[in-house]
Amino acid sequence: MANLFPTVDAGVEAAPADSAPVMFGRSYRFDYEAGEFVLTPTGKIAGAEGTDAWLEWCSKALQTERYRYLVYSRNYGQEFDGLIGLGLSRAGVESEISRMATETLMADPRTASVRNFSFSWENDSCSFSCEVANVRDDTGILQGSAVMI
Repeated sequence: MANLFPTVDAGVEAAPADSAPVMFGRSYRFDYEAGEFVLTPTGKIAGAEGTDAWLEWCSKALQTERYRYLVYSRNYGQEFDGLIGLGLSRAGVESEISRMATETLMADPRTASVRNFSFSWENDSCSFSCEVANVRDDTGILQGSAVMI
């Protein structure tokens, strides 16, 4: 009978996790202000490949609340709503937004860095932008916001 729990020889090592090339894949373009997919002149949904697909993923991840939708893993999305009612100063809120956005975007193996945050406040709403870079050294600017009620 075959062993249900086979062992690996001590001389065999698994390949390091970062040795495999990172796949960028494809995605669809989405207009977040209109709440609709972007259409081509022929009426088909516009696609995105490579860096553009990764930037679409980043934008969507920054707009999706973590733990709210069962379809996403526990590593997907942000927790900006958790900042409401904590009584943090503006500097504290900005620091937490930077941490949460960085954590959200670094969950994807395509993301190499998140930096250069800038913030603007209007009443109890904090808008921010940041620069992201991927493992191919391509960069993009992302925007997001959090409301502190």
